[in-house]
Amino acid sequence: MTPLDHGSGHTLFDTTLGPCGIAWGPVGITAVQLPELMPEGTRARLLRSLPRPVPEAVPPPAVQAAISGVQALLAGRATGTTADLRHLVLDMSRLSAFHQRVYERTRAIPPGQVLTYGELAAELGDKGLARAIGQALGANPFAPVVPCHRVLAAGGKAGGFSAMGGAVTKWRMLETEGYRPGGDASLFD
Repeated sequence: MTPLDHGSGHTLFDTTLGPCGIAWGPVGITAVQLPELMPEGTRARLLRSLPRPVPEAVPPPAVQAAISGVQALLAGRATGTTADLRHLVLDMSRLSAFHQRVYERTRAIPPGQVLTYGELAAELGDKGLARAIGQALGANPFAPVVPCHRVLAAGGKAGGFSAMGGAVTKWRMLETEGYRPGGDASLFD
């Protein structure tokens, strides 16, 4: 995806988990929001994550392609390049350098795989950063494009997850992507 030349806007879109939201600006995607209980809750949380309000608008082609990728990922239909949303351009200019590093590394975790907060901290150069990484992922304005659900607590526990449904949603998303704790088959296979 190239930077957008269609101004700024936001929209809600349907997924298997419920209505998600996406916002964009001239540089790229500025936020993605997993569903809340009601569509207006999704919209409100999406807009709260932005530095300034943006109007509801028809998504330009690059944003529509991003929406299709998120829909496929959440439905378990994403494979190969469609499962990899790293090509989407995110506008992280309002975020700290630390958050940008955490989000970029988290984006590199392939569907069906996970890291722990501690492993991610070690990769970023300091095992003591695990709690700060958890806080950064809790504030993730790009879920699931930045797949914070692929980061687990020590021992393979869910850890925190700020999307509606908490850990249950996190496990459902991981299972949809093909993750099996300990390599065990799903009850639904």
